[in-house]
Amino acid sequence: MRALFIVLDNLGVGHIPNGNDAPAPDTLGRLLDEVPELELPTLYSLGLGEIMKGRVFDPPARKCGASYGRMIQRSAGADALNAFWELAGIISGCPFTVADQLPYECIATLSRECGIEFLINPSNDTSGLFKNSVEQEELRKEHLRTGSPILTFTADSLLHIAAHESVVSANRLAHICRTARHLCDSWRIARVGGQLLTGKPDAWRPTSPLLMLPMVPPRSILNAISDRGLPVEAVGEIADAFARSGITRTHPTASDAESLAVIEQLWRSPQNGMIFTNLEMSSSIPHSGSCIASAMASARALETFDAWLTHFLEEIESDNLLIIAGSNGSGQPPLDSYRPRQDVPVLVRYGGRTAPLGIRETFADIAATLGAFFDIEENGRAWTVGEPLITFHRPRGFAGP
Repeated sequence: MRALFIVLDNLGVGHIPNGNDAPAPDTLGRLLDEVPELELPTLYSLGLGEIMKGRVFDPPARKCGASYGRMIQRSAGADALNAFWELAGIISGCPFTVADQLPYECIATLSRECGIEFLINPSNDTSGLFKNSVEQEELRKEHLRTGSPILTFTADSLLHIAAHESVVSANRLAHICRTARHLCDSWRIARVGGQLLTGKPDAWRPTSPLLMLPMVPPRSILNAISDRGLPVEAVGEIADAFARSGITRTHPTASDAESLAVIEQLWRSPQNGMIFTNLEMSSSIPHSGSCIASAMASARALETFDAWLTHFLEEIESDNLLIIAGSNGSGQPPLDSYRPRQDVPVLVRYGGRTAPLGIRETFADIAATLGAFFDIEENGRAWTVGEPLITFHRPRGFAGP
């Protein structure tokens, strides 16, 4: 029994209004408006066209190759990590902390527990460290003089700690970051990142790799699957999103093309289990004010994935499960009471079935679907939250994979 779950980052399909709803973002709809020649024949053959038209409650106007629907994120907060966790069955009632700067009390606690004073980056953007403004030049001089790491708190709940290799060693920076990660759990800060810098004062540049320490999530469907002795292969950045919890093997990649190549290689291995990946192809889908070049790049990336999917579908047998879903991701504008979160598409291919899935009230229905597919029960249910998108008929006497 094999499952492949592909998440397309920052791919939303707007919102079906009920007469009272305010307009919502529509990343894919806007992309189609800006690049009308964009063609996605395979995704449309699976049911994306019905999703875009809002026909997710009615029988399809034409034969589709998968079941199709829309999903709404139920977790609080607009961070990409919220979306990934909810897809795995974790609904967060409390958003991650986002602010222009950390409160003084938090900075004081970090300094005391880490045993070092921090310099506060006046910008909440880590790219400011490499700009030649007067403020940043003074910050760099002070850092080299004192050896105090530079602290940046970004708008997407990242506590970024940077230091130049001439004054702070890689091991020392890693120790500071791990201490900070422990403290940041209680503050609901999604990620702690550590970046060692190199170069002359007027030409700093980051070394590789960036140390990223996300918050460890509660138990998810990934843990339940791996606890059954089944492999959970994480391709791309998925392992980092879950702090490797529930992941049996990681496959870091540098591009979507590399991720797709790894999926092909893994799929040719005759083993049960799950492959989970996120593709960043739609992370540059434009919002208002973005240039047409960005839209064209996003369109070409989606077309490349669609072409890859055309051939890869031939390798997926009818009793294998394929789920393709969008994600709001961190590229969306900040949410407020007047701007509802947009829906995301979901396509489920299994056993030749095709049916409208409606509008699902939580991303956690994906986790429930995986739980039902692998016949995993917890607390007397196929999974603890959510409802399966489709049903699975098992042979008599079936006892799991």
